[in-house]
Amino acid sequence: MTEAERDAIGDAFEVFIGPALRGSEGQFFTPRNVVRMIIGILDPDPGEIILDPASGSGGFLIMALEHVWKKLEAQAKQKGWNDVQLERKKRDIATKCFRGIDKDAFLAKVTKAYMAIIGDGRGGVFCENSLLPTDEWHYATRDAIKLGTFDLVVTNPPFGSKIPIKGEEVLSQFDLGHKWKRYKTGNTEKTTILHDDQSPQIVFLERCLQFLKDGGKLGIVLPESMLGNPSYTYLLNWLLERTTLKAVITLPEALFKTSGKGGTHTKVCTLVVAKGKSLDDYEIFMADAKWCGHDSRGNPTIRKGVDGKDILLDDVPIIAQRYTQLVGESKPIKQDHLGFLLQKSNIQNFTLVPKYYDPELAEHLQKLAQTHTLVRVGELIKEKVLNITTGIEVGKMAYGTGPIPFIRTSDISNWELKTDPKQGVNEALYESLKGKLDVQAGDILMVRDGTYLIGTSAIVTESDTRMLFQSHIYKIRVLKPEVIDNWLLFACLNTPVVKRQIRSKQFTQDIIDTLGNRILEILIPVPKDKDKQREIAKATRETVEARVALRNKAKSIVMDVEGVEQIQDEDKELLDTL
Repeated sequence: MTEAERDAIGDAFEVFIGPALRGSEGQFFTPRNVVRMIIGILDPDPGEIILDPASGSGGFLIMALEHVWKKLEAQAKQKGWNDVQLERKKRDIATKCFRGIDKDAFLAKVTKAYMAIIGDGRGGVFCENSLLPTDEWHYATRDAIKLGTFDLVVTNPPFGSKIPIKGEEVLSQFDLGHKWKRYKTGNTEKTTILHDDQSPQIVFLERCLQFLKDGGKLGIVLPESMLGNPSYTYLLNWLLERTTLKAVITLPEALFKTSGKGGTHTKVCTLVVAKGKSLDDYEIFMADAKWCGHDSRGNPTIRKGVDGKDILLDDVPIIAQRYTQLVGESKPIKQDHLGFLLQKSNIQNFTLVPKYYDPELAEHLQKLAQTHTLVRVGELIKEKVLNITTGIEVGKMAYGTGPIPFIRTSDISNWELKTDPKQGVNEALYESLKGKLDVQAGDILMVRDGTYLIGTSAIVTESDTRMLFQSHIYKIRVLKPEVIDNWLLFACLNTPVVKRQIRSKQFTQDIIDTLGNRILEILIPVPKDKDKQREIAKATRETVEARVALRNKAKSIVMDVEGVEQIQDEDKELLDTL
């Protein structure tokens, strides 16, 4: 069969099977470009035993089988096999070396059918729960699939908070089914206490490693939040002690969006590891894909090139190629976000998010240091130059109860605070909370949590101080203006290099992103030229004050239309929208 014919079969299976997949149970097709990338990195050889313990509709197994068959075809040419010998070898490999498990009986049958159409291997697919103790499996499954016997495991397990794994019988099999202590030193220790429930992707990760031989390789799709969220420190510590990381690749939010309503926004990554205690130091391939070939509605991401031809925006095949060049062929190519090598010893705080180590950003900051002083936010706080706090939540029932603005993340844009009268709170609530927030003119409000709004900021003016603001917003106050002027700081926070740093340090919590305490790591680019500093601060202040004056002028104009000199309380909310 040609590759085009196999792709047509894959398309047909996805069309007919798609409606049967249950997103509520974490079932989603893994896009074929990602499957192809992972199989390319694992690079299975003929004779290696391969397992997908959450095989779904068989995409990984089929792609791995095709990869191995291509190698067999190359061997056939070298060794002079005839067509009959080659086909016998192919069927032998498919039958003996490929195994799949899925607890969904329908999907297990689908994989069997898919394997049969492509070229056998259907006898190696079983309907079981991969996470149950293996002695509870059917005897045929136990005979074909044993822990510690596989060369390669590749999978996209179900994940999500709505499908937790429960029960002592299951969780007691896993280190990660237990609770862990975390010490101030950063070390972690397993306790004897089991979780009441655990996320499926976490126990699946450990189960996959249990299936592998020592030295065997795993390719797995996981939520990106597992790479950088402090609550997963114990897991990453556990993983780094037991494996050698081969590749960490983060993928766009749109990856599992198949339509406007279909699919999920959960941002995912691909992890490739080898089982067995690693060397003290080694290189890890990292990449951060911005495009995956389709948008959040499932439509192809096509743009016109300079030559007028359509170009599909898809970083995934490029990343696969970069891995081959940097790791497989050791070519001295330029490293960027689509492929770079990171020393294990340079991992900070158990953070494995590739964009956190963006080599292009590091290079840009290094060049900028020639003309600017790069000041870390954390150092400014330590020296009591700055103070950073966050806001509060008042609850939805407080919205619309009065004229006092309650600033949310969406109300900060273009250096301004745009109040929404529908979200205003009453005077009594404001009076009870204003002391806690202590908003003053000159304070900088910056979005901490969200998605694309993170890092957006505005400076508080005299006319803005009567407000409350959301917990997803930082309040940054300059305590020592002789060290750095607040207007200069505000301008610096809006520079492209700071925005890039913020993007590199905002980590997903499955759907929403957060900058969190990583704001302390941001380097502020302050021009070394003092005159330039004063010029920027002055221009920034004049720009903001001019906008305030124009806003007030707009209110004055509309009042003049009615011949009113003083704003009435009932009109204030309406005029605040200007």
